[in-house]
Amino acid sequence: MLVILMGKYFGTSGIREVVNERLTPDLALKVGKALGTYLGEGKVVVGKDTRTSGEMLKNALISGLLSTGVDVIDIDLSPTPLTGFAIKLYEADAGVTITASHNPPEYNGIKVWQPNGMAYTSEMENELERILEKGKFQQVSWNDIGELTRADPKKEYIKKALEMIELSKGYKVVVDCGNGAGSILSPYLQRELGNKVVSLNSHPSGFFVRELEPNAKSLLALSKAVKSLGADVGIAHDGDADRIGVIDDQGNFVEYEVMLSLISSYMLRKFGKGKIITTVDAGFALDDYIKPLGGEVARVKVGDVAVAEGIVRENAVFGGEPSGTWIIPQWNLTPDGIFAGVLVLEMIDKLGPLSEIAKGVPRYVTLRAKIPCPNEKKAKAMEFIKREVLENFEYKRIIDIDGIRIENDEWWILFRPSGTEPIMRITLEAHTKKKAEELMEKAEEVVKRAIKSV
Repeated sequence: MLVILMGKYFGTSGIREVVNERLTPDLALKVGKALGTYLGEGKVVVGKDTRTSGEMLKNALISGLLSTGVDVIDIDLSPTPLTGFAIKLYEADAGVTITASHNPPEYNGIKVWQPNGMAYTSEMENELERILEKGKFQQVSWNDIGELTRADPKKEYIKKALEMIELSKGYKVVVDCGNGAGSILSPYLQRELGNKVVSLNSHPSGFFVRELEPNAKSLLALSKAVKSLGADVGIAHDGDADRIGVIDDQGNFVEYEVMLSLISSYMLRKFGKGKIITTVDAGFALDDYIKPLGGEVARVKVGDVAVAEGIVRENAVFGGEPSGTWIIPQWNLTPDGIFAGVLVLEMIDKLGPLSEIAKGVPRYVTLRAKIPCPNEKKAKAMEFIKREVLENFEYKRIIDIDGIRIENDEWWILFRPSGTEPIMRITLEAHTKKKAEELMEKAEEVVKRAIKSV
């Protein structure tokens, strides 16, 4: 069954739009009112990343919440992991992060979190949209307006993290926060762990000097720094630090798929055999690498909320996406690139240099493509793609819980509409470069014809 869920406001990762186009202070105010109406009472933690529009949108959202009688704890500049931690620390009924994660600086967004640190599900977001559309918000009298307090949970976060991570010695670590919200926490946690820390792009200015997604291209400066300084590892984050990118001790970017396999295997060693949750865009290397350790892979829709739901449902040991988004259930159900960074250090401490342990992970050829596609064309384009796939590709299995993934024993292709950008994504994997390139050429042709036909 092919299902595409795309709300008017909420995508796969909350609301994410260009500021003062679709995402305005008026919309933020209404989202605050809708969330307060949905909750009825209680308290909400609100944080923001470093974007220049964050203060404007945060204040509008807080005003909406207060008008419904809901109390607000403003933690101000805060990476998403810290917001998730603060929700549980302050026993709040929900949390909100004003962030557009890895999107460019002209974007911002609103993401809502449950009391357990998990993001709001699509059903919960649909209910918020229903309240928004109806426009009938809870409104209290002047003497019942919610109370606004301010808090800083960073010390508690660091203290708790240090209780869970243990190193036998200190390491030299270079941390690149992309001038995002991780700047106020990630380097400090690494230092408190006993490491010698060198920070790059760790000024929370809201002006980003590199692409925020921590990939091989955007982390060239980090790679050079690790190599020239003789560091043991480089850790990088996106705008709200819910993701992690890793540079090994030789200055090489560790591919997302390889890093996902490594950390999954370490979690199985640390906590015992069990399920590993990942998404439909993850490759076969993970399955092949963790099987000897008693691990079993279960795939879910793309998005951290689907991974978190899968972790809870399967009582899984770990969950992660091949985008550097990891959820460590023993810590929290919020994706956390900052805690992931110190977990990587513990793995290195126990298993050896990253460049050496990474050699054991199978390497297959993974290719990705993004093709522009207006949001309103995505549903019909996917229907066209499914017909073309059925007629023109020879495969053994099909997974259609999120886009369309076709597989046989030596390759797979995923066609999927982005939930955060006006693009169609193609992700594929094959055992040889030649086969991967052949599949990508064919897949791109299908997607372009689909978009043109709509």
